[in-house]
Amino acid sequence: MFIWKQGKLNDGKEIAVKRLSSISGQGIAEFKNEILLISKLQHRNLVRLVGYCTEGEEKTIVYEYLLNKSLDAFLSDSTEKAKLHWAICFRIILEVTRGLLCLQCNSCPRVIHQVLKESNILLDEMMNPTISYFGLAQIFEGTQDLIN
Repeated sequence: MFIWKQGKLNDGKEIAVKRLSSISGQGIAEFKNEILLISKLQHRNLVRLVGYCTEGEEKTIVYEYLLNKSLDAFLSDSTEKAKLHWAICFRIILEVTRGLLCLQCNSCPRVIHQVLKESNILLDEMMNPTISYFGLAQIFEGTQDLIN
């Protein structure tokens, strides 16, 4: 189980901190996978890693903070949902597609996200989407059959 907190670095930059609960026996593999992938992948539509900690029992990942939280927050609230007019929806679809194209075709290693849903699409102050959560993502080596 993960716990999310918002924070601020000494330089004033806002961050989002994802902490693996110390009482949870789940998530260690996903935690390591997410750090590995996010540290290797860079694209404007993929979440940015600021840092992480694995000291002792402490397991935290620090990400850039995105003001509008997740697409899910907009879709589940009728007032927020009204802000998602066609032009914004189209741009979100286009930019998420660009992020997926980067993952599956243009990155090294190639990555299949596997858990793409509205809660894993974060939105910045301009409603630009960023794909997050890579805990269950799979890496495809150059010799693997991508059809499977």
